[in-house]
Amino acid sequence: MRRKYTILPLTYLVAIVIGGVTVVPLLFVFVDGFRTTADINNSPTGLPHPWIWANYSSILTTAPFWQFLGNSALIATVATVLAVGLGSMAAFALSRYVFRGREALFTLFVSGLLFPIGVAALPLYLLLERLSLLDNQFGVAIPEAAFALPLTMFILRPFMRAIPGELEDAAMVDGAGKLRFFVQILLPLAKPAVVTVSLLSFVTSWNQYLLPLLVFTTTSHFTLPLGVATYQSQYSQNTGAILAFTALAAVPALGVFMFAERYLVAGAMGAVKG
Repeated sequence: MRRKYTILPLTYLVAIVIGGVTVVPLLFVFVDGFRTTADINNSPTGLPHPWIWANYSSILTTAPFWQFLGNSALIATVATVLAVGLGSMAAFALSRYVFRGREALFTLFVSGLLFPIGVAALPLYLLLERLSLLDNQFGVAIPEAAFALPLTMFILRPFMRAIPGELEDAAMVDGAGKLRFFVQILLPLAKPAVVTVSLLSFVTSWNQYLLPLLVFTTTSHFTLPLGVATYQSQYSQNTGAILAFTALAAVPALGVFMFAERYLVAGAMGAVKG
């Protein structure tokens, strides 16, 4: 009991410190977006006085921001659909079928977690060039989906393996085929894991900077991370507007994350147990 009462406050203290280190800088980004550059220079940690709404309104009323937003949404959606669709089918085969080399094949797929996208930047660029996918939104979405597959399979496979085989046998007796069992029974039962991998794939694609930088040369194809860099270079003297643009770029990903947070926890716990 003494150990419990000692460890519990320490755990909360560590959580508060980590949360503060993570959240406070984000709050400063959002709040400083309501300040002028002179006000920020005079008092970097102060509060807005007065609140300058023009920084946010000027960005929201310009076409480039919405164009960047639409490009990011399109690429992240395509990458998520491909990663989750293909990853769930691969996880289904590797969890419900027994064949020689199954574990070796799964290990080969999961080993992709060891290779970040920066390692493959040069060969990936040359491959996309040969496929005529440079300066093409699918040239970003498809590689992002490929790099999301290992984590997708790593999380989905334990969930699918944990579903009793009796359910599949009962479905077969009722006349359901493998595909129908997968779509109508297995995927709904694995919903926490499916939402988890969808969230991780979407947010990772949304925040991706290196791959769009390599692929895109036309400004109209830029995603929000590239848009932030472009905006910063154009308005380097307007710190408040830059922070406002950065805050607005982070809002969609934060909204998606907060909406699916409980599924993310459940999916992570299931993957660890598996």
